[in-house]
Amino acid sequence: MSDVVPIKLACLDLAGTTVGDIAMVERAFAEAIATQGIVPGTGAYARAMVHVHRSRGCPKIDVFRGIFPGNEAQAQAANLTFERSYEGALDRAGLVPMPGVQEVLDKLHGSGVKLAIITGFSRATLGRILSFLNWDDHIDLAICPEDAGGRGRPWPDMVLHAVLRLGIDDVRQVAVAGDSESDMLCGRRAGASLVAGVMTGVHSRERLLKGGATHILDSIAEFPDLILTDDLGTCSASTPR
Repeated sequence: MSDVVPIKLACLDLAGTTVGDIAMVERAFAEAIATQGIVPGTGAYARAMVHVHRSRGCPKIDVFRGIFPGNEAQAQAANLTFERSYEGALDRAGLVPMPGVQEVLDKLHGSGVKLAIITGFSRATLGRILSFLNWDDHIDLAICPEDAGGRGRPWPDMVLHAVLRLGIDDVRQVAVAGDSESDMLCGRRAGASLVAGVMTGVHSRERLLKGGATHILDSIAEFPDLILTDDLGTCSASTPR
């Protein structure tokens, strides 16, 4: 197709998309909430965890602000506990990339596509994650909300930050992949021409489509074949037609 714009930047989510740490994240949220008096077996705990699930992909501090509205000190305390709990889990269990991720990074980088990792973790936690993954030679940028002025997903700031930092000429040259509705909203609001919802994380196909997914993939392993094709309107994975 003559009007197809080639993809020059791929923005990939971490938890649930490129790394399989969903259970670790959930436990860290539960522990953080419990330190603030919201314990398992209560209605407040159930409501808080529903909020956590709905808000996946958003900055962690924003999730806690939603659970403790109007109480910044409590939200900050819970966020600090979350970071300590998650990093402790990393030290005990390590971090396992999703199947095929290394091949995805190698194929995209080898094809000249710039790679940015985008996450709702803090800069400190992101640094710990990257030290476990050892992806320095495979990615061009790793971005957290602090790098983009403090606003994370579902706002477009982190994707646009990557566009500016990596010298991308046109937002249509961007592809985004993630497992949450907020990932999809972020990509669409940033103007990315391809926004792929990946079914290995927390949100359903319906939630991903609601967020604006242009394509639905069973796993991140399908992503290179999608963005390196000559026609972004066709792919071997399921598409929301």
